[in-house]
Amino acid sequence: MSNYLAIDTSSRHLTVVAKKGDDVITEFLPDCSMQHSVLLMDEVEAALSEADLAPAECDFFCAVTGPGSFTGIRIGVATAKGLALGAGKKLLGLTAFDVVAYNVNSKNFCVIIDAAHSHFYAKGYGQNAFGPSYIGRDEAEALGCPLFGFEDLTLKNYQKLNISRCLPVAVERAEGNLSDDISALYVRKPQAEENKK
Repeated sequence: MSNYLAIDTSSRHLTVVAKKGDDVITEFLPDCSMQHSVLLMDEVEAALSEADLAPAECDFFCAVTGPGSFTGIRIGVATAKGLALGAGKKLLGLTAFDVVAYNVNSKNFCVIIDAAHSHFYAKGYGQNAFGPSYIGRDEAEALGCPLFGFEDLTLKNYQKLNISRCLPVAVERAEGNLSDDISALYVRKPQAEENKK
């Protein structure tokens, strides 16, 4: 049973999970987009303190690598990398898709993440498998399979999961995929780059 610290700053929420032995401490802040850089380290310190866990005692550090907020993703990935480097530990990168998917008990489904302006990041699993995509509302509703995510979305066949509860489950299930490095998953170019066209 590994000790770890996991960070998700990929969406408008902020989740930090610290696990030591059987104790799992979750710090969750809803609706704090644009404040991740200000709030993250306080939440990391709070989670580690409550779990009585020092960074050196962590077996690995995890970050959600995207898709989602470009700035948020960079903050989370950089923080996990810095902690891992300082402690000489491994990293675990989890996509936001996989955080949801590890918590779904279905063979054929899609994970949907809000990308703003009636667009979504999507990934299919099982018979409906397809790679990370950037799609519109009509395409999302035409997928014809159960849709899962962690936001309040008004899509047909959509079910919202509790993201703060999903992260520890996903980390436990993906723990065998540790590496020396992780990188961000960007499904589309940042708005600033798209505006240059």
